[in-house]
Amino acid sequence: MIRFLRPLGRSVTYTRWLHLSMPVAVYGIWLFIDMEKPYVPFLALLLIGLIPAVRLAEGLQAQLLVVPKERGRHDATVSAAPSASWAERGRTVMWLEIRLALALVTMVVSVWLPMITYELVSAPLGHGTSDVPVLRDAAPHWWWWALTPLPVLLMLGCVAALGELDAIIARRLLGPSKEERLTALEERTERLLERNRIAREIHDSIGHALTVAVVQAGAARAAGDPAFTARALAAIEETGRTALDDLERVLLVLRETGGPVGQRPTLDEADRLLESARASGAKVDSELSGPLSLVPGPVSREGYRILQEALTNVLRHSGPVPVRVRIAVLGERLELDVTNPLAGSMPRGQGGSGLRGIRERAALLGGEARSGPQEGEWRVRVRLPLDGLR
Repeated sequence: MIRFLRPLGRSVTYTRWLHLSMPVAVYGIWLFIDMEKPYVPFLALLLIGLIPAVRLAEGLQAQLLVVPKERGRHDATVSAAPSASWAERGRTVMWLEIRLALALVTMVVSVWLPMITYELVSAPLGHGTSDVPVLRDAAPHWWWWALTPLPVLLMLGCVAALGELDAIIARRLLGPSKEERLTALEERTERLLERNRIAREIHDSIGHALTVAVVQAGAARAAGDPAFTARALAAIEETGRTALDDLERVLLVLRETGGPVGQRPTLDEADRLLESARASGAKVDSELSGPLSLVPGPVSREGYRILQEALTNVLRHSGPVPVRVRIAVLGERLELDVTNPLAGSMPRGQGGSGLRGIRERAALLGGEARSGPQEGEWRVRVRLPLDGLR
C-alpha cells in the first residue's frame, strides 16, 4: 500500500499531470470552433511537428515538467535542441500525436472519476444520479459515502501511471540522437582528459619542487657549511617560485576565469630543470642537439614534463648522483634519455605514478617510453614522433 501511495507524495507526479493537461486546452478550443471534426488537431500536428523549433520547445517543457531532476545535466535523457534531421522531425511528430492522445485520456480520468465521487456523495442525499454509467441504474445507499475516496485514489493512481508513461515516451522520442550522444560523450571525455592532464601537471611540478627542497635541505644539514646552506636555500627558493607559478596557472584553468593562462614550459627551458638538479647536488652531464626551438609545441611541452619527472625520480630515489641527460632531434622524432647509477630504491617493474605518467604522455603523442635497469644503471628512454604535429 505504501509503495502504491509513494508516487502521490512526489512533486514530479503533479508536474507531469500539468504537462499532460496542457494540450487539452488547445484541443478544447478547437472543439468549441468545430465539434464535428475532432480529428483536425491530430492532422495539424503532422505539419507542426516538422518545424525544427517545435522540438526545442517540447524538449524544454519535458525537461521542466517531466524530468526536472535531469535539467542541466550532461547525461539528460531528454534533449532541448531544434530538429537537425528528418528523423528527428518524424520523432517529434510522433511525440506530439502521442502526447495529445495521452492528454485526452488524462482529461477523461481527471473529470470522470471525480464525477463518480460527487455522485457517491450526492445520491444518498436524494439529489439523484447523472449519466455516470456505473451509478445510472443503481439504488443509492448511505454506505456509498465510504466509497468516496476510491475514485479519487484511482484517479491519482492513473495520473501517476500516465505520468510515468509520459516520461518513458519523452525519453524515447525527445531523447538525444546518436550524434548528440556521441558529441556529449566526446565532450565528457575531453573534460576527463583535461582533468587528468592537470593532475599530471600538478604531480610533476609540485612533486619536482618538493623533491628538490627535501634533497637540498638534507644536503645542507649534512654539509654544515654556511656557504653551501645559502646556495641550497637559494635553490629551494627558485624551485618553489617556479612551482607556485605552475600552480597558479593550473588554478586559473580550474577556475575558468577566462584570463590569460601562462605559457606552459617547453624544452627551450630545459636548462632550468638541469640547473635545479645541479643545485640539488647532482652532477648533470647534458647533451642537447638538434633544432629544439622547432619542435612542435605539444611535443616540446610534454618533453619538458617528461624530463622534469625523470629528474625528480632520480633525486627522489637515488639522491644527488651523477646524471646523464641526452635530448636530440633526429629526423622526425625527438629522443630523450636520462641515465643515472642504479642506487638507492629506484622503482621496480612498471614503477609508480611518475613513470606511469611518462608512459601516458608519450602514448598520447603516438610515441613510446621505456624505463628500467640496464647494465647497472637506471635508464629512461623516450621517443616522440614529430610528424603530423607541426
